[in-house]
Amino acid sequence: MDWGQGELLSPVVRDDEVTIAARRRRKTTVACILQLGENVDVLQSVVLRAGRDSKTAGVRWLLQQENCSWRLITSLYRDRVQLALGDDIMTDMVVPSESEKVVVEQLFQRDAVIRQSQLVVDWLESIAKDQIGDFSDNIEYYAKNVCWENTLHALKLRRKSGASFTIPLVTELDPDAPLRQQRPLANLDREDDARLLKNLFTLIRAGMTEEAQRLCKRCGQAWRAATLEGWKLYHDPNRTSESRLSAASAELQAVEGNPQRGIWKVCCWRMAEEEQLNRYERAIYAALSGNLKPILAVCESWEDCVWAHFRVMVDSLVEKDLMSSGMAHQEVETLPREYLEANWTMEKVFEELQASELKRVFEETSEHYHVIQKFVILGDLDGLLEEFSDWLTASKPLPSHLLRFMTHLLLFYRSLGLALKEEVCVDVLKAYVSLLIRDRQTDLVASYVSQLPAELATVQYAAFLETVSQPELRPRCLQLATDAGLDVAAITKLVVETVRETNETEFTHHNQTLEMGTTKEDLRKIDVIDWLLFDPAHRAESLKQSNAIMRKFLALQKHDAAKVVFSKVPEDSMREIYCQWSGVGQTTALPAEDENAIREHLCIRAYLEAHEAFTDWFSHSSSAPQKPVPASEAKFTERVANEMREKEYQAALSAWSCRLDVLTEDVKERIYNVLLFVDGGWMIDNRQDSEPDSERSHQMAALRSLCLPRLSFLLLSVLQNSSRDQEALRLADIISSDQHRLYQVFAKEELRRFLQKLRESSLSLLDRGLDPLGYELQPCTHTH
Repeated sequence: MDWGQGELLSPVVRDDEVTIAARRRRKTTVACILQLGENVDVLQSVVLRAGRDSKTAGVRWLLQQENCSWRLITSLYRDRVQLALGDDIMTDMVVPSESEKVVVEQLFQRDAVIRQSQLVVDWLESIAKDQIGDFSDNIEYYAKNVCWENTLHALKLRRKSGASFTIPLVTELDPDAPLRQQRPLANLDREDDARLLKNLFTLIRAGMTEEAQRLCKRCGQAWRAATLEGWKLYHDPNRTSESRLSAASAELQAVEGNPQRGIWKVCCWRMAEEEQLNRYERAIYAALSGNLKPILAVCESWEDCVWAHFRVMVDSLVEKDLMSSGMAHQEVETLPREYLEANWTMEKVFEELQASELKRVFEETSEHYHVIQKFVILGDLDGLLEEFSDWLTASKPLPSHLLRFMTHLLLFYRSLGLALKEEVCVDVLKAYVSLLIRDRQTDLVASYVSQLPAELATVQYAAFLETVSQPELRPRCLQLATDAGLDVAAITKLVVETVRETNETEFTHHNQTLEMGTTKEDLRKIDVIDWLLFDPAHRAESLKQSNAIMRKFLALQKHDAAKVVFSKVPEDSMREIYCQWSGVGQTTALPAEDENAIREHLCIRAYLEAHEAFTDWFSHSSSAPQKPVPASEAKFTERVANEMREKEYQAALSAWSCRLDVLTEDVKERIYNVLLFVDGGWMIDNRQDSEPDSERSHQMAALRSLCLPRLSFLLLSVLQNSSRDQEALRLADIISSDQHRLYQVFAKEELRRFLQKLRESSLSLLDRGLDPLGYELQPCTHTH
């Protein structure tokens, strides 16, 4: 039974532009829910085509429940948004009327509770209608078009034969005969009646009263169809004030509804209380008269029980309003006090359901979607979010479709501007984002992450990017982040910092001299730099982050890994940084952080070039040509061969020596480029006005203590192996000079070893007849 809400009034006109904009936004939001429901429908059909196993059935049920929930939300929030904006709703205005229909229409227009309760009834009936389809057209009954045809046939046979029945049957065929005579119908008719009554209740449960009446007529029970008609509210359009004004000229209009609705309702109530009647027949008339107990007797599910309670609540509220307006029938006042004085509320309905004795209904009360539907009906967002919080912390993971629905529901509420518990919203969004990342839904992550608070969004998307290993996906991920309004610069910076700081080793002085291989974790740190190279605007940050990674590699003697990182940074990075700075209209110097990063990058380049030069020198010096072993010279041909091999050896040795001299000069020059790095020294910032970064300062100082002594020893070994002992001694002058203060980066033990090496050079010079510093000895002149 749908009491109807009448035609909505035209929207209230407001001049406030903010209100108009809010109205448009909220109406658009509610309209978008319809699209969500349609999307779920499509998903349902896809799942249905996938198969009919238990897993598929479970997913389909989840989607059905989600679809039903969106329909409920659409219906209720369309009304609630209109109410909040003052559209189409009469709040206090009540116009006296002699018409039940008009009184009830006014009630629905001004009372949100009854209006929304009816919407819940309509929603539950629409779900039931979808489930039953066109089943009434496919039902076959034993009787065709004639009521109780088998009993009628038996009565006719008895009249012809004059014999008595072996089994007593009714002797009359009026509708009340079985109850009045306390005699049964023929077996087949009883079966027909039982099936018909159950199907009629099913149709009424689905809100299909007219279809139920049509079925009654089809089975020859037009009288029963008439009993289903009496609920309609009485309305005589000829007695309204408007009609009286034009009574002289206007024609009489048709009267609507049941003028004796009170008598009809009392009869329905009494039939529902009649224990001898079929339980579905009692439920039918209970539903029409607002008698809850007989309806609940045939309810099997949570939806059935909610429908029964809300239908009775609407019925009760309507009758109360009619009484208070003086329109109630006297007969209605004879109904039991528990009906007339019932103080139904939505909260009370769900309290009753929580205490249901039916096991299935009790279990379904705590089912996720039904809990959500309950709080949506109550409009209790705090209660809903508390449930969400409990579900997220439960040990059993939530179904993915449910988590998606929870996320969209919260986003919907947020779009309406409703107050929500932010921490729960964040937890739900984070859980759904984690699900998307797990399922590799790359194209969806950014849009949901963007709904999180800015700082958290940066952390979440950075964590997602860490999982993206395919190079071809990376530009797409960054573009999606840009489109979603995320801070891409902060995200990519965080990704690189997070990866480079994993499995960190202590950045301290050590005596490790062997080259270390590149591990899998190192490759990950090398690879992560790519995130900063897609956008030229991030070039300064890429320089800083690559410097940080290379500092660690250099400290660990992982020169090959450092070279790979260095090669990733585009050669035009420094020019690009300067161009971007001047491109925004800046005429001052670069920011200190950027300028220091550029200088550090050049320091690392100088060191890597020096190390590579030494590697080339060492490789070449270790591959000197081997002096041939002369064969016995007994024969002339062998002597000639010996001479040829000796010439070839001398030529190779000469070429090797020339090449070694070139490499020696190169390595000497490149190591000196590091030791004597311009403008203050290697790994020392020029600009001191940058933001303090104690970790970086510590690492740069540590690298000076690690790398400069290391290079000094390498250069010393190169010079000594090349018999350039005098140049080796000049290295001591450079290290000890107060201009460069390189001696400060040496540990005492390193200085002791370095001086020991220099002693070897001095002894070598003395052996060659030179003084300890490599100068020629002056002959002594004695004076007498």
